[in-house]
Amino acid sequence: MDNRTNIEHLGEKGEVTGVRPGSEVSHHPEKPQTRNVVVRSEEEREEAIINRPKPKNVTPLASQKLTPKDIPVFEDTPERKAKLELRRKRHIKRRIRDWGIFTGYLTPSFAGVLVFFFLPLLLLLKTSFQKSPTNSDFVGLRNYVRVLTNDAFIDASVNTLTFALISVPLAVVLALFIALLLNTGLPGKSLFRSFLLNPMMVPVASVVLIWQVFFSYNGVINGIAAQISEAAVKIDWLKSSYAQVVIMLLFLWKNLGYNMVLFLAALNSIPHEILESAAMDGAGPVKRFFKIKLHYLSPTIFFVGIMSLINSFKIFREVYLLTGDYPYDNLYMLQHFMNNSFTHLDYSKLSAGAIVMCIVMIIIVGGLFFAESKFDSDVEE
Repeated sequence: MDNRTNIEHLGEKGEVTGVRPGSEVSHHPEKPQTRNVVVRSEEEREEAIINRPKPKNVTPLASQKLTPKDIPVFEDTPERKAKLELRRKRHIKRRIRDWGIFTGYLTPSFAGVLVFFFLPLLLLLKTSFQKSPTNSDFVGLRNYVRVLTNDAFIDASVNTLTFALISVPLAVVLALFIALLLNTGLPGKSLFRSFLLNPMMVPVASVVLIWQVFFSYNGVINGIAAQISEAAVKIDWLKSSYAQVVIMLLFLWKNLGYNMVLFLAALNSIPHEILESAAMDGAGPVKRFFKIKLHYLSPTIFFVGIMSLINSFKIFREVYLLTGDYPYDNLYMLQHFMNNSFTHLDYSKLSAGAIVMCIVMIIIVGGLFFAESKFDSDVEE
């Protein structure tokens, strides 16, 4: 009997199935073992997976120390060299393309700053060491000594710094206070906001006319004072010791609206979740302001302070239109000194005064940047 007869005979008995013809068949086939199948619910299977025994003494791969043997070594084949060279060339091309795009966008602005700012500054610095613009004889620091010992320059510097030290903090603090009020449910805040934003749309000449109507000798303020009290004395506000106060009011009226808009935008960007969680923890409005809001507002406070400082040095337009070339003593600003030196064609003294003013501004702005960076570092810590 051959193997095929044996296979057919075994297949009829049902002992072996699925056997390929011609293959060998064991004469003692294993009997199938029976298993008890336990049916579990889905919750029991999940619990068994969660509570399965965990392996012991298994060190995670992240905590293992690498040895030189663990570092793979790539063979320096020609194919790999070609791939690395192609990758390097692509990287260089991408860097050149990015540099070209960056340069293309930056070149017009850089050329404008170079032509209209740095080049005139260098010419100004050169003129400050000459006898005059037409006479290029080097005179050293004589023009600087003339400026620093000039009474008009000293008075103008004192008046400008006094005006900036008083008006700039007021512009920042009042704008922040108004923004905090408008950020609450204050009734009529839309009308109040419009009233503060209107000066931004009014030309300087119109503002000057309004101030002349109010603060001249026969103006509105003196008329109201005369109606209230017959003993009131008329004051020519712009030619008295109150002149700088009048200009400060003009400065605040012109700049509060812009500063307020910046503070409102900064207040709306503070995450409400932080404020709500602080309120739930028992922090009051004052504590929330100093502990949370002030930290988020610090960049805006710094920017508003810089812009207000720059605008305080630009108050010359209003003062000049109100009082002319030679105003009352406490209104004589640095711009008046520059303008009068220009009209007298004393360009060497004018150039030296401009350089001194530039150095002072750099020191002030640099100090503000340093204070702002120190404040930010303390906040981050």
